[in-house]
Amino acid sequence: MTAIAGRDAVARPLGTSLWWGLVLMLAWFGFSAWARPLMLPDEGRYVGVAWEMLRSGDWLVPRLDGLPFFHKPPLFYWITAASLGLFGPHEWAARLAPLLGATAAAASLLWLSLRWSTLATSRLAGGVLLSLPLFFVGAQFANLDMLVAGCISVCIVALAHAVLMFERGTDSRAALSVAWLAAGLGILAKGLIGGVLPALVVLAWLVASGRLRFIGRLMWWPAMALFVLVTAPWFVAMQLRFPGFFDYFFVVQHFHRFAQGGFNNVQPWWFYPAVLAVLGLPWTGWAVAAVRAAGHGRLAPQPLRSLMLCWMAVVVVFFSLPQSKLIGYVLPAVPPMAWLLADGMGPIGRRWARWCAVLALVLALGAVTALAVSGRHSARPIGLALAAATSAETPVIFAGDYLYDVPFYARTAAPVWVVDDWHSPDVATRDNWRKELADAAAFAPEADRERLITPAQLPARLCAQADAWLVLPLADAGRFPVLAGRAPQVQADGHGLWRIDRQESVSAKTLACPGTPNAD
Repeated sequence: MTAIAGRDAVARPLGTSLWWGLVLMLAWFGFSAWARPLMLPDEGRYVGVAWEMLRSGDWLVPRLDGLPFFHKPPLFYWITAASLGLFGPHEWAARLAPLLGATAAAASLLWLSLRWSTLATSRLAGGVLLSLPLFFVGAQFANLDMLVAGCISVCIVALAHAVLMFERGTDSRAALSVAWLAAGLGILAKGLIGGVLPALVVLAWLVASGRLRFIGRLMWWPAMALFVLVTAPWFVAMQLRFPGFFDYFFVVQHFHRFAQGGFNNVQPWWFYPAVLAVLGLPWTGWAVAAVRAAGHGRLAPQPLRSLMLCWMAVVVVFFSLPQSKLIGYVLPAVPPMAWLLADGMGPIGRRWARWCAVLALVLALGAVTALAVSGRHSARPIGLALAAATSAETPVIFAGDYLYDVPFYARTAAPVWVVDDWHSPDVATRDNWRKELADAAAFAPEADRERLITPAQLPARLCAQADAWLVLPLADAGRFPVLAGRAPQVQADGHGLWRIDRQESVSAKTLACPGTPNAD
């Protein structure tokens, strides 16, 4: 079948089948979302913030340990908190936001391809994307990357569809409204990247394909007004309530993180091409054949090919520029990669597509199973032990580390105390949990900052409580005399949980609380 052109490209009926497709995609991405615990740090961090939003009832200000947390905007937290409130505090409910993002990305790609490409390419592209290990696992990873990837995909698809409709002499105000709405949601999902990336992709495509004349028609003011209506209220509200928010959120968390070093996971420039090649197996094994077919002119004309090439290239180059690189950042490049692989596989590749899909699914499910079995990067046993043993009045104390997932699993009713040397200048130099809490405390009143305590303050805090729970790395237990000769009640991922009873003989002796026989 040759590429579809003319009005048939927009007349192909989808209707009910597309809605059933959405349901099936969501079910496919989510059927194993329950199988593994939340992973530290990312899943624990973002789900923990959403849990605190639900627990506190404050749906406006994201909070980490009760402190205003402005690393990211609130859309993920809103979706996750609503899901936890509706379905209960389960892992699969905590992963609804990435499931929705993956479904939106896959559905939008299929929708665009069914209208402007061949049916065979569309079906194969959908199969490739749904079975890609990188995309499948990313759909079940509770952080912001897949959610913003879905918003970016919808925005690019809607803008491209509008341009192709303009080229046919047809107006497409609905597509423009969807595009600008998706851009606004993308900014609420992860910041400026939700609007900047679609703009760069579409601009590159318009230039490369000779369609730059349509750029003005994309600036339809009612759709742009919808964009402002979606994005502006939360940002303005935060600036009015927390002076300095704009500088911290936009300058520090966007421009400094993009342009400067010193952040986690520094990787070479070729990191993302390698990630796509390895985590896209076995489908990426056909990439060489696709490139050869394009080079020899054996591919039929496709109105979407230049879009997909620009889409993938812009995303990969954009995220390759900073030194800090995380795997999830490149997820917006996966939908166009899937389409390009399907487009270039040819008759021989399509005969092997079924077996490629089976192998890809084995790899994807194997990755989920391995993560579930290993139990690494999770403190769920500690959280569940606290949920079973503690009362709302018993304080929980973290020392030397902050286990983001423990409040979620423990169903804590109040923020925990965190012990560290908060006066050290090293706190501001390393991109980790210490800096996150210290930055958050800068937006909090003095009373809220009292939960960040130093080691010298800990004995007095313990003496003021009848009992408390202490969580810290096993390697640091020797630094706390109150733990001498005592084994933790629960261990998980290199951390332990101890119960400190002020009246117990060992605790009373080492704490020497005022009014006790050992006070002198």
